[in-house]
Amino acid sequence: MHMLNTGHLLESLARFVHAINGEYVNSPEGLRPAYITAINTLRPAQLQAEPGGIKIGYEDSRWVQHCKDRQIFPHIVGPASVSDGPTRELWDRETMEALDLIEKIHPGLRQMVDLLVTDIVVLNSGADGGGSANQMPGVVMMSPGSTWITLDYAMCIVHEGLHTGLFVLDTVYPMFTLPPSELEKDENRALSAVKIGEKRPLHAALHAAAVAVPLMAMEHSQGEHVLVDQYTASLRDACDDMQTKRELFTEYGQLILDEMTEWAKADPIDFDQVGQGITSPEFSGYHPQAPA
Repeated sequence: MHMLNTGHLLESLARFVHAINGEYVNSPEGLRPAYITAINTLRPAQLQAEPGGIKIGYEDSRWVQHCKDRQIFPHIVGPASVSDGPTRELWDRETMEALDLIEKIHPGLRQMVDLLVTDIVVLNSGADGGGSANQMPGVVMMSPGSTWITLDYAMCIVHEGLHTGLFVLDTVYPMFTLPPSELEKDENRALSAVKIGEKRPLHAALHAAAVAVPLMAMEHSQGEHVLVDQYTASLRDACDDMQTKRELFTEYGQLILDEMTEWAKADPIDFDQVGQGITSPEFSGYHPQAPA
């Protein structure tokens, strides 16, 4: 699958960097620093990404005030309570163990996170989930549930990391023939794989379906099946519904949709195919047709 393939992400990220600041990246090792430089041109001056690693913040992070000021993720930042030292130590430990677990499940997923995620802001808001936004590239907001285990932290990080990856891919190779404002119209909405039974703007429906794929695979790898049971039918329904709006996808968008549909429609679902999609050279490149 192109949307998860490490080689495709590396190439697309290099194109993304060049589009923003004209920089050519000549090695995989140079991608992360170049990405940081690029997204810092999109982020406020007081919220610049740091060169190395992932910074962990809490309810007193400047990102939280930024979100409050702009009404971004109000369900997460609004009700967030003050966290004490032991709680923050728990969050730090679980986050670091989650990154290790992502590496164990598949190094390609960890590489995606290491490339794209710069900040993880952990909050106690009762929302039991996470958030990421195109206007905050690199930032993951996370509100752990009281029963979360390390796998839940890991899935949240991958979930939001892939949202950022899809933002990069859609920037380099647009997936839709209409702008987001048009995709939000009632006639252009499609079923969500995650918010089951709900119709969402087409771009949001595609994102929801896409992130369901690695989450199901991660859970399966650990012998769990809650999300697998929950999302299998809804992912198939979402793909079928999006296919009815095929003309609103670009050639590249149709490629992403078709690969995901093929995987979701298999019975039983082949989870090994996800790992193959991450590593296979078959999905590492994409060359759009030159305009006539």
